[in-house]
Amino acid sequence: MKIAIGGVVNEINTFSSFETTVELFKQRTWERGETILSNHRGVRDYLGGMIDRAEALGIEVIPTFAAFAEPAGKITRETYETIKSELAAGIQAAGTVDAICLSLHGAGVVVGIDDMEGDLLQYVRSQVGYELPLIVTLDLHGNLTEKMVAEANVLLGVHLYPHTDCYERGIEAVDIAEQMVKGGLQTAMHLTKLPLMIPTSTTNLSPAKDINAICLEWEKHPDVIDCAFFHGFPYTDHPDVGVSVVAVTRGDQLLAKEVADDVANQIWAKREEFTPQFLSPAEGIRQALAAEGLPIVINETSDNPGGGSPGDGTYLLRAMLEANLQNACFAFIYDPEVAQIAHEAGVGATITVKLGGKVDKLHGEPIELTATVKSLTDGRFIISSSVAKGTHVDLGKSVRLQVGGLDILVCSVRTQVLDEQIYLLHGIDVNTFKIVALKSSQHFRAAFEPISKQIITVDSPGLSTLQFSFFDYKRLTRPIYPLDEISVHSF
Repeated sequence: MKIAIGGVVNEINTFSSFETTVELFKQRTWERGETILSNHRGVRDYLGGMIDRAEALGIEVIPTFAAFAEPAGKITRETYETIKSELAAGIQAAGTVDAICLSLHGAGVVVGIDDMEGDLLQYVRSQVGYELPLIVTLDLHGNLTEKMVAEANVLLGVHLYPHTDCYERGIEAVDIAEQMVKGGLQTAMHLTKLPLMIPTSTTNLSPAKDINAICLEWEKHPDVIDCAFFHGFPYTDHPDVGVSVVAVTRGDQLLAKEVADDVANQIWAKREEFTPQFLSPAEGIRQALAAEGLPIVINETSDNPGGGSPGDGTYLLRAMLEANLQNACFAFIYDPEVAQIAHEAGVGATITVKLGGKVDKLHGEPIELTATVKSLTDGRFIISSSVAKGTHVDLGKSVRLQVGGLDILVCSVRTQVLDEQIYLLHGIDVNTFKIVALKSSQHFRAAFEPISKQIITVDSPGLSTLQFSFFDYKRLTRPIYPLDEISVHSF
């Protein structure tokens, strides 16, 4: 048996002014052929799960093309056409295969195309036809569409946020492909969409945890293959945005609808519970100083590069400087200009710079500061978090600046903080600091919940804020909660 694998993963924040280009993809992942196998074998991501499971089962894996970019603004049309050509060339080069397993996201948007994944799957079908099993893994932040359902045999969403089960979804994709090819498995899917947007919601806690429990209970049914709660991606402005449920069964379409509708009704009943309480940066700092023990982690959810923000927001950092904190650290602010200045100055030098606030005017003004250069690195490390463990990261020229009792990390490539590795790279042991601040919404929890005494989320204006009223939505399907009041709804 032979399967072709590949992936195009990108989550688009349509409010971002940052265009997603080929160059942005190449900063993270742009791989062809055997490079995919060497870079993902044993890594805890979707492709890693596919590769490891196929090889364990004696299935020949034919790698095609894989691309991943840090979330930003819409993908340019030229970039998308290049991606399609690369994927088509990889599939053609694979020759005759028995199935295709693809890692996609679900919230991809191209200039002029709201539903990148649906369009891409339709394009793949135009190349290989509809007889070949096509199994797709998706992020739970996908804005699902009927087109995706129509073009794939199976859509598998991760269940956990932080996404610590990407590897398992890759394994599941291969298992289903084998059952379809060797066992004659027939599948049916149903998508139920809700008029609902929710903010980033960890599945470690209620109410998302409770909905996952309902999904898992349905998966105990002998004819239910998968039941996934898709949170949707609210930082996108188009008609398909919103929460949804996808159920996959062993060919029973009515059962798939029953499962998806049941879970959707239970999500709807809990809709008010998804509304978060949030603190301003200053309030979060005061709460952290009053907390017992260390480290106390403060996450700046409103400037999360993993949600398409620029990563150079200054609201939290400015509040930390104004509080004259001692034994505190911050990771990290995206500012290649300052990183370059520090590298030219050298360790031990004192530099005066304008830090952050350069990409746009939404995330705070640049901070004028004088700092000591404590360490310089190449920004390279390997992720230790269970989110993408084993992935090689390159953040470019990076620096540790010190201002009084505050250590500030500055890097040259945007990304959210997943684990303690960027701190360790610069000689910072987070376990010895009172306050550890970082830019991320939820993924950091996988590494930091086990070691922190408390986690405090702070919010402010930004492209990944918890406050949807911040955005000027134009194209949503209305009404939609919580922007609109909807008294009664059922599925």
